[in-house]
Order: sequence, then C-alpha cells, then structure tokens
Amino acid sequence: MLLVLLQFLSVAASSSLRCDPAFRGACKPTVEEKPTCTSILLSYCEDMAYSQTIFPNIIGHRTREEAEAGAEYLLLSVVESLLGGECNPEVRMLGCSVLAPRCEAGRALKPCRGVCEAVQRRCGRAFQAIDMAWPYFMDCDRFFFSEQEGCYDPLEGLSEQRAEAADVLPPDDAASVIHFVHHSNAQMISVLKRTEERCSDIARTYSIGRSADGRELLVIEFSNNPGRHELLEPEMKYVGNVHGNEVLGRQLLIYLAQYLCLEYRLGNERVQSLVNRTRIHILPSVNPDGYEVAAAGVQDSNYGDEQEGLRYDTSSIGRNNAQNVDLNRNFPDLTSVVYRRRRQKGYRTDHIPIPDSYWFGKVAPETYAVMKWIRSVPFVLSADFHGGDLVVSYPYDVSKHPLDRNMFSPTPDDQVFKLLARTYANAHGTMSIESAQCGSSRAFSQNGTVNGAQWSSFAGGMQDFNYLHTNCFEVTVELGCERFPPDEDLLTSWHENQEALIKFAELAHQGIKGIVKDEDGNGIQGARVSVRGIRHDVTTAENGDYWRLLTPGIHIVSASAPGFSRAMKKVRLPSRMDSAGRVDFVLHKSVVEPDVQEEADSIPSLGTYDRFDPYNQYERYATMTDLSSIREERAEKPWWWSYFALPGRPAPTWLLKHY
Repeated sequence: MLLVLLQFLSVAASSSLRCDPAFRGACKPTVEEKPTCTSILLSYCEDMAYSQTIFPNIIGHRTREEAEAGAEYLLLSVVESLLGGECNPEVRMLGCSVLAPRCEAGRALKPCRGVCEAVQRRCGRAFQAIDMAWPYFMDCDRFFFSEQEGCYDPLEGLSEQRAEAADVLPPDDAASVIHFVHHSNAQMISVLKRTEERCSDIARTYSIGRSADGRELLVIEFSNNPGRHELLEPEMKYVGNVHGNEVLGRQLLIYLAQYLCLEYRLGNERVQSLVNRTRIHILPSVNPDGYEVAAAGVQDSNYGDEQEGLRYDTSSIGRNNAQNVDLNRNFPDLTSVVYRRRRQKGYRTDHIPIPDSYWFGKVAPETYAVMKWIRSVPFVLSADFHGGDLVVSYPYDVSKHPLDRNMFSPTPDDQVFKLLARTYANAHGTMSIESAQCGSSRAFSQNGTVNGAQWSSFAGGMQDFNYLHTNCFEVTVELGCERFPPDEDLLTSWHENQEALIKFAELAHQGIKGIVKDEDGNGIQGARVSVRGIRHDVTTAENGDYWRLLTPGIHIVSASAPGFSRAMKKVRLPSRMDSAGRVDFVLHKSVVEPDVQEEADSIPSLGTYDRFDPYNQYERYATMTDLSSIREERAEKPWWWSYFALPGRPAPTWLLKHY
C-alpha cells in the first residue's frame, strides 16, 4: 500500500501527469488541448492585416504574457525611436509576424522569406547606424518560408496605405520626401545612407574618422562620377555642427543632400549642371558627441516649471566635443605665423606648414580627421555653418592688432572673400536686410558680411587654417541667433537658405582653371600658380590641374615649378561668367632659374609642409588618454544597451554586433 502511495505522489509531483493503466482509478488521463487561434492582444501588433494569432509562437513563446516580457517585443515597441522613424512600420510588422504569427484553421501560417530579405536589404543599414545587429528572430532563413511552402506577406496592406498617401502629395514636392524635423545622429546617418541608395549614380557616403566617443564622421558627396577626382572639375565642401549646440547648419545640410538627390532625379537642369560639373562634399556634423549633449539639454529645459518662471540656459550646453575641446579653436594658428613674418622679404600666405609644437597640445580626434580630410582632397571652396548670429564671416579671424584687439584684418584675397560672403548673404532670405540682423555682428557687418577679426578675434579657427594651409577658400556662415531652433522653424530656415546654398556652390567655378604641363604634355603636380598683386598662391593637383578663385577684371597669372622656367599670361575675366576661364601653362625645363620652390617649402622652426604629425604625437596622446577605452566600452555596450539589459532577465546579447 505504501508503495502505491509513493508512486501516486511521484506522479502528482511531475510536471506533466501521466496515468499508468495498471492503477485504474488512481488518476484520470490528461487530455492535452490543441493550440487554437486567439485574438491578437499585443498592442504593437494590432495593425497587422490579420486578427488571429496562436501560441506557442514561431520562436517558442508559450503565452502572450511570455511574448510581452521578452526583449524581442521590447525591441519592437521602441524600434521607431531607435531607428529615428526609419523602416517603420516594416521592421515592426516583420517582427510581429514571428511573435504573433497569423493563425488560420488552428495552425500558424509562415511569413514569406522574400519579404524578409527585402526589408533586411533596405533597413539593415539603419541597424548598423546604431551599432545594433539585425535581430535574430527576424533571421530570414530560420523563421521565414518560400512562396512554394505556402507563406503569406506580413506587410500585406502596407503598400496600399503608402500608395494612398503618395496620391495626396505631388511627386515633385520636396516636402513630400524631406522631413523638416531635427535628426538624431542615428537618423542623420540613416538619411545619408538612404540618399546614397536612392541616387547611387551621383551620390556616395564615406567616413573621414570618428569622434571622441566613437561616432562616425560621415560625408556624402555628389558628382556625376562619385568617388574619384575628375580632371578640371572643382571640389567644394559644406561643413556643419562644429559646435554641437549650433544645429541649424547640420539640419540644412541633411536637407541639401536630400534636395540634390531629389531634384537631380526630377530633371532640375540647374541642379544637374551643378552636380555634373562639381564634386560636392557635405559633412553635416563634425561634432556628433556635442550634439547629443545639446539635444538632451534642450529636452531637459522643456521640463522647467514655467509657473515659477524657471528657465534653463542652454546656450553653451554641448558646444564642445566629448573631451571639452572647442573644435573651432583647436586648429593650428597659422595666422599668427603669417603676421610674425609679414615684414620679411618674400613671405608667404599659402601652404604654411603646421608647427611641430602644435602636435604637443591637445588635438581632438575630430580636428585631426578634418585636417587629414582637407589635405587629401583638392578643395577649392568651403562654407562652415554656425549659429548665434546672422552674418557671413570671412578671414582673417585673428586680429593683426599688436594687442590682439578687434581690428579689420584682411587676407591678400580680401576682394574674393568679400565676393563669396556677399553672394551668400544676398541670396539668403533676410541676412542682408539690416532690420533682420541679430547678434553682436550688427555693429560691424556690412549688408550681412563681416571680417572675422574685426568682429571677434580668436585663434585656431577652421576658416583661417583652410586658407593658409591648403588651396581652399572658406567662409563661416552664422545662420541665426537661435542655436537650436524648434522643429516648426526648420522649413522657414530651409526656404531662407536654399538659394544661397546652391548659388554659393556654383562659385566653385568663379575665376580660372587649367592644367600645368611639361614639354612632353605630362601634368606637373605641386606647381605654383601665382597672381600678380596677390601674395597667395595655389598649387596643382596630382594631374597638374588647378583652380584659382578670382574676381572679374584683368589679372597677370604665372605658373612655376622646381626645375622649370616660369610661364606668364594676361587674363581678362568678364563680370558675368558661367564657368571658370581656361588658362593652361606649358613649362620648359631650366637649369638657370634658381629653385625658389624648395626654399619656399620650408619655414624655419616649422618644418616642411609634408610633416603632418611628425612625432606621432596625436597617436601618443590618444593612447595616453581614455580614448581607446571609451571606444572599446562603446563597442561593448552601445548607448541603447541599458534599455534592454534589465535586472533579473537574460542579457539580450543577440543585439550586439560583435558579441
């Protein structure tokens, strides 16, 4: 009898009761209920084309509660904000087809593999942009099936909804594809990548490096042959968000990339001509780390107690990079070098070498990346976008006053810079109107333009470095006194700047261009092109081509190179020119003319132009700081990790790309 009782207790304690036929009456056999179709009660899956699901689901969740508690469902609930609205609701609906599969006649139907693969191709980069792996439960080979196996389209009905929305908006309306809202870093990268995909014949994205916190510094370029320099085709750049809290330029450049893609495809002749004749590089954010801090600060300020009159000052939050470095004060101060030597015979204001001492200071990774970038591409023209004022500032930024007081301090190319600044300001909706101007520049500006040193002298700026170290002429565009404008102002700002952005880019064709060759017809790299009366030369690119921005008028232009005699030509530039005048030079070998080039290449105490980071100081500095550990930590635990790694639950390591 005791044996029978123990056997009974043992059976009762088991997880699944089974009755032994030898013991009749001891228990009744359990009849296992077959899974049945049930209503979809997962709130993030309620808009599926079907209304019935079944458990266990495709990945083994036995109940709705178990599915809701999993990291898989949590991901679907936040995927829209994680990806910045990209690929929503495709990704969510794809995941719902696995977590809450379609049920008919008491069985689960399988979603189609082809649909999954199409979504992964289109949306995989959005996950890459936030350093997240493609979710395992959306593995197209494991949980999705072919049409021959009787699958269904999990995105059924979505295409019809989008077709109806497309009918409401005219196809040639830029606002139908450009969303005039602020973009997070992930959203920005996703938009640039998507623009590259839409216009792959004219657009290409590439990285120039990473920020202090490891975020990618992504550039998108536009050209009829993206990815390579074309002979006699000028290259220009737009740069934004050097100060992380000055965000309007960042947004305008994101919109500009979308606009160029859209208008080129729609047959806009002006945009097509610009892209076909110019290589345009757009870097929306130099300081993505500062932007994250600034964006968080703006959000925090919205929670102030307005009844008590509490207001938060966000004017400087996020201005600097993650190392607290002001990037627009971090470039080598070459202007002071020029001032110290301007009384010496034959002093130069071009291709000034970087002082070796600079590398022993604190060089930010963003600054380092930008310097390498502008040294590697033969840029002709550039604009750098800031906020806090409404004006176009042009070099020099460092005052020539002996006591460093603000003072008008022009470059040898002052007339060219005034033309560049005036062109942008006049094309802007309000910048040249005196009543619309704001900020401290009002006391010095003329029709929306100002000399930087006369307005506010400072050293280490990017525009002076561009002019004195490379062939590139850069101005600084201050876009308004509100550094972080609300979403509702972005469309107006785009309309104010759209024409100016296009017209300024067209200035890359202002002046002259040509090829400097030897007697055998070979291009001479590094030849100097000089203009009489302007103590600032440009040098030829790899194939001997050059571009020289000039104002209309008569100019005496010469070309020279070591081992060759100098060649000279008289050039007349009319007031209206659609493209740069072609001025070629053929240099003859000479042993008589002294080699002034080698002397000019070296400035005592500075070294030669090619000595970039000669003592590897930047890498040493990066090693001594926590930069490498920051990047490693970021790779192991991305910013979104804390949302999913919850206490008491298994860590969803399948979200990590490199786990």
